[in-house]
Amino acid sequence: MIIQLRLQDGYTPYKIAKALGRALNTVLNEIRRGSTTQIITNKKVEMYLASTGKIVYDNNRKSSCKQFKRLKCSDFIDYVTTKIKEDKWSPDACFGYALSKNLFTRDEMVCTKTLYNYIDSGLMSVKNTDLYLKLRYNTKSNRVRKNKKKLGNSIDSRPLSVNDRKEFGHWEIDTIVGKKSKGEEVLLTLVEKQTRNSIILKMLSKSVEAVTNALTKLQSSYSDRFSEVFKTITSDNGSEFAELSNLELITLTKVYFTHPYASFERGTNEMHNGIVRRFIPKGKSINDYKEEDIEFIESWMNSLPRKILNYKTPEELFDDQLDLIYAS
Repeated sequence: MIIQLRLQDGYTPYKIAKALGRALNTVLNEIRRGSTTQIITNKKVEMYLASTGKIVYDNNRKSSCKQFKRLKCSDFIDYVTTKIKEDKWSPDACFGYALSKNLFTRDEMVCTKTLYNYIDSGLMSVKNTDLYLKLRYNTKSNRVRKNKKKLGNSIDSRPLSVNDRKEFGHWEIDTIVGKKSKGEEVLLTLVEKQTRNSIILKMLSKSVEAVTNALTKLQSSYSDRFSEVFKTITSDNGSEFAELSNLELITLTKVYFTHPYASFERGTNEMHNGIVRRFIPKGKSINDYKEEDIEFIESWMNSLPRKILNYKTPEELFDDQLDLIYAS
C-alpha cells in the first residue's frame, strides 16, 4: 500500500526504494507485478494497485519452483572443495566416495555433472586449474567476422573506455530461450559491466515488439535518469534487436552491436546467462516459471558477494551508483 500511495504522490521508484530501505529492482518488480489497466474518464490508464500485486504474488508463490539446490547442499559443496584443494580428488571421486560411505543423504548432494557446472559457472571457490585431470581446449576462433546485416553502430565504434569498467552505465543485453516452440516465453537479460548488476525481464516472445515493450517499461521506471543509468547498451545481431537503435532517437543512450559469432564481445552477459541456466536448463520451458521465480534468480545473482568486486554484491554497488546519479 505504501508503494501505491507514494506513486500517487508522484514519488519515483528510486525514491520509494530509498524510503523503504529496499533495492530498486525489488520495488520495480513489485510495480510490474501489481500494474493493471484501469479506465478513467473513458481512457485506459496503466497504474499500480497494491491489491493486484498481492494477489499475483500469492498465486505465484503457490506454484513457485524449488530453491536453487546449490543453497541446500552447502555442506556437501564445502566437503568437495576441501577434497579437491587439499587431496587433489576429482569431483566424481568426491561424489562417489561420499555416496558410498553415506557421508551425506542423496538430497544433500549434487551429482558429478552438476559439480562441474558449478565450477565452470564460478559457483564454487574451486577453479578448473585446481582439477588435476581436467584440460580445456579452446576450439572456438576469436576471429572477428564482418557483419552481414547492419542494425546500428558496430562495437568497433564504441568508446574503448567501456572495456576497462571504470565508468558506470555500460550494459550488455541478450535473450534466453527455453523451448524453441510457438507460444514460448523468453527472458530478456541485461548486465551492467562495472557492478555486474543484472536485470531479468520475462517477455511473451522472442520478437522485436516484445523487446521494445520491455525496454519501454524499463525506460519509464528510470524516467529522465534513464540515459544516466544506461549510457550504452551492447547487443548481438539477433532479429529481436532490430529496433534497439531506436533508443538513440528518444534518449541519449548509445546502442552498439557485436560482430557475428563473437559472443566473447558480450562476455559479461554470456557469463551471467550461464548462471541463469543453472536455474533454468536448456530445453526447459520458461512458461513453467512464474514471475516470482525469475525475481528470485535475479535477486540471488545480485546479492551474491563477488571476489572481483572485493566481496561486495552487485546490488549494493549498483545502489551506490544510483545514489550518486539521483543526488546530482
